[in-house]
Amino acid sequence: MNFQEIILATTIVLAALMAGFFFAYSFSVNDGLRKLDDKAYLSAMQSINKEVLNPTFFICFFGALILLVLSAVLYFDIRSPKWYLIVLACVIYAIGVFMVTGVKNVPLNNELAAFDIDRAPGAALKNMRNHFEDTWIFWNSIRTLASFLTLVCLIIVVVFMQLELV
Repeated sequence: MNFQEIILATTIVLAALMAGFFFAYSFSVNDGLRKLDDKAYLSAMQSINKEVLNPTFFICFFGALILLVLSAVLYFDIRSPKWYLIVLACVIYAIGVFMVTGVKNVPLNNELAAFDIDRAPGAALKNMRNHFEDTWIFWNSIRTLASFLTLVCLIIVVVFMQLELV
């Protein structure tokens, strides 16, 4: 295995971890949290949003983007469908995961972090949840789809390489 292949393999692992992270959130965590009352939901989301900011998450989240770009550089060949698939994966991840996170989910997380749950009356809890939950879930669903499509593009690249089509 050469350097180029090691980078691509690592890229795929990180992309798969991110796809799994968003998938699990979309199809289990959100469903479980939805059943909580307003105060418990908001408290749980505050706690999760705080705890997700850890080195493991950052390595996977930022590492996937960095290695996607590096893979596009390493596999540059304008005649190769493999290169276009890597570039497509890079664009999908950059926009659908990275940008959506920074522009949509993080601002919602920051609003929730600043919200004083313990001092808020029931109506304020309800309003915050209504403002936060469905919007956050929608954008997380976009991240789930984008991370899945990123992974599919990368898997197709490997299949092409195995079949020696490119």
